[in-house]
Amino acid sequence: MIQTLKIVIPAAGYGTRMLPQTWSKPKPLISVAGQTALDHLLASFSTIPATLAVEYIIIYSPGLGEAQLPSFMQEHYPQLNVTYVLQPEMKGQSDALLLARRHLQGPTIICFSDTLMETDFSFLASERPQGVAWVKSVPDPRRFGVTELNAAGWVTRLVEKPTSLENNQVVIGCYYFNESLDLLSAIDEQVRRGISINGEYFLTDAINIMIEHGLQMRTQPVQVWLDTGTIPATLETNQYLLEHGKANHIQASDQGGVRIIPPVFIHPSAHLANSVIGPHVSIAADCTLTNARLENSILEAGVTLEAVALKESFIGRHTHVQGRSMEDPPVKCNLGDNCSVVF
Repeated sequence: MIQTLKIVIPAAGYGTRMLPQTWSKPKPLISVAGQTALDHLLASFSTIPATLAVEYIIIYSPGLGEAQLPSFMQEHYPQLNVTYVLQPEMKGQSDALLLARRHLQGPTIICFSDTLMETDFSFLASERPQGVAWVKSVPDPRRFGVTELNAAGWVTRLVEKPTSLENNQVVIGCYYFNESLDLLSAIDEQVRRGISINGEYFLTDAINIMIEHGLQMRTQPVQVWLDTGTIPATLETNQYLLEHGKANHIQASDQGGVRIIPPVFIHPSAHLANSVIGPHVSIAADCTLTNARLENSILEAGVTLEAVALKESFIGRHTHVQGRSMEDPPVKCNLGDNCSVVF
């Protein structure tokens, strides 16, 4: 008998750290290395064992998320079983899960929409732990949350923003529970006890309540953890993905009059002339570049660049940037959709 695994993707929130890109699209639909962040996240679940039937639950905000995420999924992933839940008020991760209560039972993975990682979920075919927290070793854990472990290796507590460097195994935003009803019960207790910060109920507090009641949770280390929560982090993620299989510079090198410095991704419908592209550049569909120099940057669909040099830039959809010469010192830009800039 095939058991159902629920994969919950909390994607609510207004993505303020990604402005101005998120004025016109929800954060999961931001472009990176030729695809959206949501594309990359969904691909990370490819190792879920075939003995589990997957049902996705996407929790979104009113406005852009509500308007764009379902249509994106229906267009690009019609084969997936997806349920959508609206979080009308931004009251935190635990509140979002309570709103999905009627869809949650049995084994569940919760993975935040800006968490990209390389991991193998195939262990779920033979091992059914009560709980798993995916973790990554980092040099300085003080701006993250960490797991405290006992001598047997079980998680005894999740600690937000630790004050020391000793415990550097940070939680990356992906969790597994063998019974989501237990998690919902803990969230109910969290709300009753008023455990919140500035009116938001955080998932780590609910997990700590589960641990208080006997949850056996282990950690699952990852070597690669990528982030699309800020523009600099997204550019770093773009760089890593291009260096690890997402580039297409061999095909892109066929463009005449264009010098390619790999790794890059250039959509086949982009038009380039007399330009220098790379390294670490992603160019989406229907972009036009003429006399342009571009490095470590992301161009979303329909961008036009003329006589300009850019670096460490993120240019939103259908934006036009015109400079004086590609030989000028490169500038850094973070421009949202449908802008026009002349230097």
